[in-house]
Amino acid sequence: MGRLVRQMPLKADTSVLQLVESMGKSGVLGAGNLGRALGVTTEMFKDPDYTVFLALAGPMVPGGLRRIVQTLVARGLIDGLVTTGANLVHDIIEALGQPGVQGTFNADDLGLRAQNIGRAGDIFFPQEGFIALEKKTYQVLDTITSSRLEGISVSEFLAEMGNSLDDKTSILRTLAAKQVPVFCPAILDSMLGLHLWTYSQLHPLRIDAVKDMSRLADMMYDSKRAGAIILGGGASKHFLLGASTLRDGLDAAVQITLDRPEGGSLGGAPLEEAVSWKKAKVKSRLATIIGDATIVFPILMTASLQALGEQKR
Repeated sequence: MGRLVRQMPLKADTSVLQLVESMGKSGVLGAGNLGRALGVTTEMFKDPDYTVFLALAGPMVPGGLRRIVQTLVARGLIDGLVTTGANLVHDIIEALGQPGVQGTFNADDLGLRAQNIGRAGDIFFPQEGFIALEKKTYQVLDTITSSRLEGISVSEFLAEMGNSLDDKTSILRTLAAKQVPVFCPAILDSMLGLHLWTYSQLHPLRIDAVKDMSRLADMMYDSKRAGAIILGGGASKHFLLGASTLRDGLDAAVQITLDRPEGGSLGGAPLEEAVSWKKAKVKSRLATIIGDATIVFPILMTASLQALGEQKR
């Protein structure tokens, strides 16, 4: 028999940290998982031996997490970002003054198409933002010498893009300023990738994807401990976990996903499954939370920062 389930109290003056800690003390179901995840993220953030990666899939930036990710990078809590191209696209578009617009799930998609508006769930994206992205991409590429363009890595290009942005709340700008690498293994699966391709039709441009694999591998080899916070699944999760096999797996990880395991997808796979692939160590600290990352991640990160603040006193 295990310990008894502890009921969570309800108090008007409860902090986010106290709330998540009470979930952990309950020890069961989703609340228990969130409480365990707090212990994992707090350990990763406070231990200087950890190299901490953040992996993003799904509409995390347009879904409202942009400033949270940027803050984590600015505070030096993230050592490497692995993301889909779409999240980078929306970070750039917001930096150019073209953020998404709150819409509705019950939209008239034919009407939106006629207005040159794209939709992701209940977020609307006017075409003007993507036009601005295209112009900005070409401008940045034009500033890079032809010799560099004939073998530039994705992370090197994204650093140039980040340095060109004026928005201080931009993830890419902050990554570039802090010299934190951003990996985008599936950049061609985005509007940013499409613009790279169209540019290559008229100019010498060759993306060296292997160079980024080497850079990530070096980070894995050099880390005393490796940890990850993974939102969703897809190429971001797979690229990061695949590289972790070079060091016999991650030491700690948290995953927040809405996917389920029955279909065998990577996004739905609990982190414990990674142990079988040597993507997580046998004694690694793991926590998988089934939930909407736009809800769970802000709560978890707020509690983590509050925990770090208390530990410094």
